[in-house]
Amino acid sequence: MKKLLVAGAALAALLAASPATAGDPSGKVQVKLLGTAVLPDGKITSVDTDIVGLPAGTQTAASDNYVPTLAIEYFFNDSFSLETICCMTQHDVDAYSGFAPGTELVSNAKLIPATLTAKYHLPLGPVKPYVGAGVTYFWWVDVDPGAATIPLGVTRTDLSDEFGFVLQGGADIALGDSGFGLTLDAKKYFVDTTASWYANDTLAIQTKHKLDPWVLSAGIAYRF
Repeated sequence: MKKLLVAGAALAALLAASPATAGDPSGKVQVKLLGTAVLPDGKITSVDTDIVGLPAGTQTAASDNYVPTLAIEYFFNDSFSLETICCMTQHDVDAYSGFAPGTELVSNAKLIPATLTAKYHLPLGPVKPYVGAGVTYFWWVDVDPGAATIPLGVTRTDLSDEFGFVLQGGADIALGDSGFGLTLDAKKYFVDTTASWYANDTLAIQTKHKLDPWVLSAGIAYRF
């Protein structure tokens, strides 16, 4: 987490040092306002603790979510940039194998996916495709026990904060010379979490999950 925060602070310092100018399609700073679909996987990869006797083959799925996203990008030159995003997304986790449909195990799990990516752009006129890669830190800020677990005596549910990796691809489309443009972006995250369910202070179930969400965005951009 500390390294990611340092990188984010360095990017913020670069942005602060950039002179304020009118819109410019070749400017140093680009701000994007996006609509984003967060499409997680959420499947169990291992069961480490189980004192309640989960059905054999128990599996889970995390719900999709749709959120606004703010992205800030600094260009070192026409080809290379760093980008960070700001958003919070919320998910439920249901069991779908060995349980009745809609058996909720985790409720209203709120996530901040702190992300920093390095991007390579192909300057092909007004349409500029790019690819990127970077790091993420999944920070769970609030997690509630699912409705199906409370009658079983579950009093607390935790999801572990974890580092992961990100691959990215997309395109920026300039709209004239005003600095405004359209943007399309796809990210594939590779990150796990450990889920723990407690009955008072007793660890009842602990499972490892592969989240690996697709994060698909589209919106408007302003470069200056």
